[in-house]
Amino acid sequence: MSQGRKAAERLAGKTIFITGASAGIGQATALEYCDASNGKIKLILAARRLEKLEELKSKINKEYPEAQVYIGKLDVTETEKIPIFLKSLPEEFKDIDILINNAGKALGSDPVGNINPTDIEGMMNTNVLGLINVTQAVLPIFKAKNSGDIVNLGSVAGREAYPTGAIYCATKHAVRAFTQSLRKELINTNIRVIEIAPGNVETEFSLVRYKGDSERAKKVYEGTTPLYADDIADLIVYATSRKPNTVIADVLVFASNQASPYHIYRG
Repeated sequence: MSQGRKAAERLAGKTIFITGASAGIGQATALEYCDASNGKIKLILAARRLEKLEELKSKINKEYPEAQVYIGKLDVTETEKIPIFLKSLPEEFKDIDILINNAGKALGSDPVGNINPTDIEGMMNTNVLGLINVTQAVLPIFKAKNSGDIVNLGSVAGREAYPTGAIYCATKHAVRAFTQSLRKELINTNIRVIEIAPGNVETEFSLVRYKGDSERAKKVYEGTTPLYADDIADLIVYATSRKPNTVIADVLVFASNQASPYHIYRG
């Protein structure tokens, strides 16, 4: 049997919860799960921009009519709304099998001493507290059935810090530490904990970081061939469609011209 057929069989009928699903890696991951499962999948797609989720749901319904899709507005920084979101899920979506903690962002690129306090709060609340609180809300579902996958989106910035990225790097180091601790806590269960740590990925990431300055955002990728959202989506789906005895625990992925957070060869 081909690897593709095996992956499709392992994913068939599973319920996937993706945060930050309205664009970029989250959106690409939703589409990749549909493709890998031949549409035999249930998706819970959450993000702040409901209109973008509606567009994605429409696209999935058209291309993968067998897929079941639930969309809902969720800002992971609003801690009190996370359990409410889960309780409000239709019955057929409540038994989550895979959690993709994708919601995250970088804000600004300033040296310490000049960092906007609002940017600090935004990154910490989304990248760290949001991820932790979503995980805490979903984990009891996994523990009750002794199975499930937790995928945390880390970053090369969580392995090596760089100038003018102190807060973003700190958040991704925190994600890495949280992921490693959680994996060790769950070592005697059938719950898998996975970190995917991308390098330079061309998405809305830089546009958000530079507060809508498209010219500055474009320069991040200028003269390079970066990773794209579907490259990361492919890795997420691969990791979560392995045999139950296999844990792709930790993945650091670069574009072919990158070797560190600030080492990008531009030709």
